[in-house]
Amino acid sequence: MYHSPVTNALWEARSSIFERLNNVAADAPSPNELIAKPPSKSRTSIVYKFSTDYILREQYRNPWNEIRMGKLVEDLDALAGTISFKHCSSADSTTMPLLLVTASVDKIVLRRPIRVDTDLTIVGAVTWVGRSSLEIQLEVTQSAQETSSQSDSLALTANFTFVARDSRTGKSAPVNQISPETEREKLLWEEAEERNQIRKKKRGEKRQGIDNDEETKRLNELLAEGRVFCDMPALADRDSILIRDTYLQNSLICQPQQRNIHGRIFGGFLMRRAFELAFATAYSFAGAAPRFVEVDHVDFLKPVDVGNFLRFKSCVLYTELENPDKPMINVEVVAHVTRPEFRSSEVSNKFYFTFTVRPDAIKNGLKIRNVVPATEEEAKRVIERMDAEKM
Repeated sequence: MYHSPVTNALWEARSSIFERLNNVAADAPSPNELIAKPPSKSRTSIVYKFSTDYILREQYRNPWNEIRMGKLVEDLDALAGTISFKHCSSADSTTMPLLLVTASVDKIVLRRPIRVDTDLTIVGAVTWVGRSSLEIQLEVTQSAQETSSQSDSLALTANFTFVARDSRTGKSAPVNQISPETEREKLLWEEAEERNQIRKKKRGEKRQGIDNDEETKRLNELLAEGRVFCDMPALADRDSILIRDTYLQNSLICQPQQRNIHGRIFGGFLMRRAFELAFATAYSFAGAAPRFVEVDHVDFLKPVDVGNFLRFKSCVLYTELENPDKPMINVEVVAHVTRPEFRSSEVSNKFYFTFTVRPDAIKNGLKIRNVVPATEEEAKRVIERMDAEKM
């Protein structure tokens, strides 16, 4: 099987962990001596030699001769996991390694299209640490055709949050702290701390709920057009479509080859599958090949195990049509772990992606439709995502 540079780096890290686990007693204690590490200790760089490696180039090329974004996102998660392990690793070989899992992806922003005819570099490091969580920032760079300046070569940025668990009890475990050294490292820590405060604020507001009068007003405004579709379909706006008419889904059985070092299904694999379904959803909705803009947010709510029956369901949740030259298509993908033998199904992941369409499609008369909720539950999901995007 062919492995990318990131996959190879991840498997090297896995090998060292498995070797250590084999040499550690089953009742070995968890790491108890915490230290402060500078970001430089976890900084890792991976280079994709697209310009000289034909096999590598073909692995990552999509039908439009740009990079397969789902595959790159999968690699980003793998690299973020390797970086988090570097930061949390202990010099004491007699202790049990921590279990590190992806908790969320706050943002993956594409700043310009990524080509597969030019070498690509991913650099990442831990930028912020809480008690048992840590944020990893990754930057994808590629020399621009127009200029060779470093600032113009930044193609994509990503922020991943990992949490540490005790390998035996599964409870949250403290991690090594961080000691920023350079001015840039201190700035990145401040930005990450601000994001952490925003996350806390969101959780607090979610617990408190929304003002009933305000929520009712917004729900009624969103549902007004949907009621016309449901009650008088012949009179509905032809430039709009119901959310329920944009749905796509697929299913799979999770295989051993897709597991991470802890035996659970690798988060990057789930992200790739979700991205590819979201891309197909935006494609069938727009009627033209979409262009990826950003991953808005990903929640890893429950672990997915080998052998699980996993169902991905996607829809266009809403569109942003204020700028006719660059309409935005917001796609939601929800992953369900389904257990037919127990007649149960529960949500394991939620993914939110934003796409637009290529400028030439707009010039040729393509028009993106407004998307309308038909139920209160759909309207609440739309409001929740719109509010999240404003934070």
